[in-house]
Amino acid sequence: MKTQIDITKLPQHIAIIMDGNGRWAKQKGKLRVFGHESGAGTLRNIIQATAELGIPYLTLYAFSTENWNRPKAEVNALMSLLFRGLQKEIKMLHQNNIRLNAIGDMDSLPTNVQKELQKSIELTQHNTRCTITLALAYGSRQELIQAVKKIASDVKNNIISLDDIDELRINQELYTRKMPNVDLLIRTSGEHRISNFLLWQIAYAELYFTKVLWPDFTPEHLYQAIINFQQRERRFGKTSEQLSK
Repeated sequence: MKTQIDITKLPQHIAIIMDGNGRWAKQKGKLRVFGHESGAGTLRNIIQATAELGIPYLTLYAFSTENWNRPKAEVNALMSLLFRGLQKEIKMLHQNNIRLNAIGDMDSLPTNVQKELQKSIELTQHNTRCTITLALAYGSRQELIQAVKKIASDVKNNIISLDDIDELRINQELYTRKMPNVDLLIRTSGEHRISNFLLWQIAYAELYFTKVLWPDFTPEHLYQAIINFQQRERRFGKTSEQLSK
């Protein structure tokens, strides 16, 4: 299936809602944490496949602001898994010229995770092959509220005027200010929701939903999503006739 992909029409930014770890584990009679551990292996494979294709940006919904409301034992297990994952995988990312980035409320993460994350980001900061962004303690509404507050403060303090507020200005106040908007959003597990993920950035993204649970999601499934993306007509408000001229 990889050979069917048109490398001249690749999405520049793919975002993935990695959903279904808990259900996958439940189907196998295991604890939810077993699903999260298996999902980490999937993540490694998808990152490598994305880099090999030459896609510049991949953003992954790893932990939402709402996920703090899950049982404490599961949250602790997820944080432990994140810490161990950073320690284990950062060498692979660096050797493959992949840059690690993170967006969200980093201050709310456990101290050991913050330190390991910062160390990983600094180690890979000059890598150029692909940027992998982990959305951690992330919520799009929270992100937009912060942006509005910053812009309102700038207006109040006469740093900018009301007329200076436009899409570019708002983009500059988002976590994703240095990234292009999302071209393709993928959600696994069969759910058809955005779940407070990159609401501003996916305004014109193509949405792709699959019933495959995240631990079962393979590079072949990624290729299928990209092929589907390439078969769509992206009009950005224009008509088909306008695009054909």
